[in-house]
Amino acid sequence: MNSKLILTLDGEIINEYPLDKDTISIGRKHDNDIQLNDLTVSGRHAMIINTQPEQVFVEDLGSTNGTLVNGNHVKKIALKHGDVVQMGHHQFTFLNEGGAQYEPTMFIKAEMDETQMVLPEWESRAESIKGQPLGGLRTLNGPLARTVMELRKPFSTIGFQGHKMALISRGLDSYTISPVATSKHRRSSDHALLNGEPLPTAPTTLKPKDVINIAGFEVEFYFIH
Repeated sequence: MNSKLILTLDGEIINEYPLDKDTISIGRKHDNDIQLNDLTVSGRHAMIINTQPEQVFVEDLGSTNGTLVNGNHVKKIALKHGDVVQMGHHQFTFLNEGGAQYEPTMFIKAEMDETQMVLPEWESRAESIKGQPLGGLRTLNGPLARTVMELRKPFSTIGFQGHKMALISRGLDSYTISPVATSKHRRSSDHALLNGEPLPTAPTTLKPKDVINIAGFEVEFYFIH
């Protein structure tokens, strides 16, 4: 079976790994087949196991923070096309030859945007932010469905084919979304939608279950409890 893992961090694609060995170890130590520079990942965190006939398993190796598949803690489980395996802050999407082609066209990226300049008091508000609800985005469709991203940074951008299309800003008590103006967009599909409608020019407060659509890819806003 020709299968692979797509590694993402904060919604950004980091690497892809073909599953061409009987076993692949994953962890923080450098002697793993896949090393993750993540303090929430154990030294020897998990193992990917290829078995016959044509099955791929993920097995947790007694890690401190556990291994999740589609949001559920697991000890050992067979993977299906599109399953999302989370270890620490990193996520792997399992793809096999028979599944749909994976196109890394949509991105969600946490960053320190230039717009931060309008919030000079951000640093002094950092402590207050810590006590506020943390928001997140979960992907609803496509090969990365069920992946999640925590919106911890002051700003996160969403885009398509390398172009930023929307900016999500984190405030003291809410998150807002606004379009990113650019002359590169020519088609209606090149614009972000909020609940099926074009984004207003002014920042709009995000509510739980709001759906953001980027060129057919959908993510849902929610508060992480």
